[in-house]
Amino acid sequence: QYARVWIPDPEEVWKSAELLKDYKPGDKVLQLRLEEGKDLEYCLDPKTKELPPLRNPDILVGENDLTALSYLHEPAVLHNLKVRFIDSKLIYTYCGIVLVAINPYEQLPIYGEDIINAYSGQNMGDMDPHIFAVAEEAYKQMARDERNQSIIVSGESGAGKTVSAKYAMRYFATVSGSASEANVEEKVLASNPIMESIGNAKTTRNDNSSRFGKYIEIGFDKRYRIIGANMRTYLLEKSRVVFQAEEERNYHIFYQLCASAALPEFKTLRLGNANYFHYTKQGGSPVIDGIDDAKEMVNTRQACTLLGISDSYQMGIFRILAGILHLGNVEFASRDADSCTIPPKHEPLSIFCDLMGVEYEEMAHWLCHRKLATATETYIKPISKLHAINARDALAKHIYANLFNWIVDHVNKALHSAVKQHSFIGVLDIYGFETFEINSFEQFCINYANEKLQQQFNMHVFKLEQEEYMKEQIPWTLIDFYDNQPCINLIEAKMGILDLLDEECKMPKGSDDTWAQKLYNTHLNKCALFEKPRLSNKAFIIQHFADKVEYQCEGFLEKNKDTVYEEQIKVLKSSKFKLLPELFQEEEKVLSPTSAAPSGRVPLSRTVVKPAKTRPGQTSKEHKKTVGHQFRNSLHLLMETLNATTPHYVRCIKPNDFKFPFTFDEKRAVQQLRACGVLETIRISAAGFPSRWTYQEFFSRYRVLMKQKDVLSDRKQTCKNVLEKLILDKDKYQFGKTKIFFRAGQVAYLEKIRADKLRAACIRIQKTIRGWLMRKKYLRMRKAAITIQRYVRGYQARCYAKFLRRTRAAITIQKFQRMYVVRKRYQRMRAATIALQSLLRGYMARNKYQMV
Repeated sequence: QYARVWIPDPEEVWKSAELLKDYKPGDKVLQLRLEEGKDLEYCLDPKTKELPPLRNPDILVGENDLTALSYLHEPAVLHNLKVRFIDSKLIYTYCGIVLVAINPYEQLPIYGEDIINAYSGQNMGDMDPHIFAVAEEAYKQMARDERNQSIIVSGESGAGKTVSAKYAMRYFATVSGSASEANVEEKVLASNPIMESIGNAKTTRNDNSSRFGKYIEIGFDKRYRIIGANMRTYLLEKSRVVFQAEEERNYHIFYQLCASAALPEFKTLRLGNANYFHYTKQGGSPVIDGIDDAKEMVNTRQACTLLGISDSYQMGIFRILAGILHLGNVEFASRDADSCTIPPKHEPLSIFCDLMGVEYEEMAHWLCHRKLATATETYIKPISKLHAINARDALAKHIYANLFNWIVDHVNKALHSAVKQHSFIGVLDIYGFETFEINSFEQFCINYANEKLQQQFNMHVFKLEQEEYMKEQIPWTLIDFYDNQPCINLIEAKMGILDLLDEECKMPKGSDDTWAQKLYNTHLNKCALFEKPRLSNKAFIIQHFADKVEYQCEGFLEKNKDTVYEEQIKVLKSSKFKLLPELFQEEEKVLSPTSAAPSGRVPLSRTVVKPAKTRPGQTSKEHKKTVGHQFRNSLHLLMETLNATTPHYVRCIKPNDFKFPFTFDEKRAVQQLRACGVLETIRISAAGFPSRWTYQEFFSRYRVLMKQKDVLSDRKQTCKNVLEKLILDKDKYQFGKTKIFFRAGQVAYLEKIRADKLRAACIRIQKTIRGWLMRKKYLRMRKAAITIQRYVRGYQARCYAKFLRRTRAAITIQKFQRMYVVRKRYQRMRAATIALQSLLRGYMARNKYQMV
């Protein structure tokens, strides 16, 4: 009774309730009262008979590390994050080795140099959770362990990944300083505006969304000062170059160019308003509130100059970008169902050819035709209007991707150092798990990458747990944790999804439908993680670590093949404009060449961009590799790099879809927590001994449960003796060298005992204090009553004495008054009597005399 629990709720995900009646084994219903006072009956699942999760004691709510919670489960994590975010305005929380960062959608004053200096040299647990604490830990471990480090930042679009990665890089630049006068740290930070202009775009979820993944290695010398950096990029979303969904934009650089079209140096590019170009007007949202694209262009050019990209090369880049915009305005007219033509002297194509330095007729011909080679002959075949539009878009994407590679390569050259690199810290800014209403090849690649990263994350967390137990000399039994290797095998193993896709791409008459049938025949009912939707023969479902995702097969083959017509590339290679052939020479040196997704409405089409060196004689063979194959290779290289470093994890959470500051949507948050592995970390922790206390901490906290005779000089032995009395089941805890390890729920049990003891002590103290207070009050009242009585009685006595005096005086007055009245009456009567006597005597005397 009175235990607090969490129950599922369709709106808030989990609601808090209190048990009104003791639960007895066999009960099918729990009597609960919600926080708002409403009573309800909660029916237990008849199959599992699972009880609702218990709520943590109030002392643990708002903890800055989720693993410190006694009850480790989803509602506890969600509630703790919400309390910290909404009530305390704290955006960072630890979850073991993971830093959970919630986007506040507001500028916070917590990233200044004074804050950087405060975190510099501090241990991770000594300060409040912060991206700087993670960066400091990586920097310190690099110096201490002589081992390269990685900071892996992941999350949904709009969750704040790029900003977190930028702050981590700023921390290293500020703390370490550069070894030379070349201001390497400034150059490292200057790479951000360039990469954001060519790789970021406005989406419905985020005004500055990174449309590629990047891994930046920041190099340090023996004294751990920055000497240079190197950037690797993954999965550039090239379909955005030719298509944008409603309310979205193309890459920022195109709008910066259009906003700067009036500048004298840009006159030759013949640019205009962004609404004029097909490639920049489709989203219908060419302006971002609060952003001046012309100003951003100035910043981009300044960053290019700082990184050593000369003005002539900058103008070359802008020329190619302007050419892409004009190419998008090229129109085709159908001749018949299988052929098309470009109108004569077509202005957009004419401008494109002038800017690119290629022949108009040649380009116009190969935009409407393609070459087919057989074993003996070569045919030139016209193509339909739809195919021509697709080929034009594929060419635009291919040029943009090669330009992107070229810029990344030049940024790397500018950041390269002649000084020998002693160690590095890598910052990986990569997209999180994605699921939409329509999921295609792009989401498949992204979710495959996340499966690999999640596996690496699980193994690392698991390994750290094991190391902690071994360090504390605790008996280690294997903890069961979710291994997603079966899902990875389903995707990448022999006869896996990627293998079957590559095989189908080689077939002359291969199609998405036949590939879907092969998938069903190979994996349906044989792999538990693979399912077929009931109402579709052109889709498949994969049970990923985060969620089930249904993928539409349509477009998989085309996107995997990534066809760009060779003749169009040859025309561009013959250009008089020297930068253009250079782009395609660079491409031949690349192990995993950039691939172009086909045109059409693709929500998030991305491609592999992986600069690296190749072996001689490998170029032509590598060039024919499919996108899936290239992505698999680049992903394996990334995993090798991460496995060779010590990883640190930052999981960015998007609290709501409307970019409202400090507003927490529980449904969206829990969806991301499930997808980013935070709950899996907690599950692994909960499977063992999640709560850990040092002996001194335990003694200080639970001293109230000990009697004086229990307290020994040896703290460790004292704790052991007390625990054995309090928790009878010895499997519920283990004694390590420096810490006590508790199973889930044991700290809450100890807290309950402690709370009961303190409550009893409180009642005794209250009883004594209340008795003392009442006695004091009584004595004060008694004293006051006696004083009042004394004064009242004195007053009454004085009044009585006065009364007596007055009575006596009245009697005296009465006596004298009465005496006076009586005397006066007596004297009057006497006088009258004497007068009568005298008259009578005179009368008698006269009578007597007369008689005589």
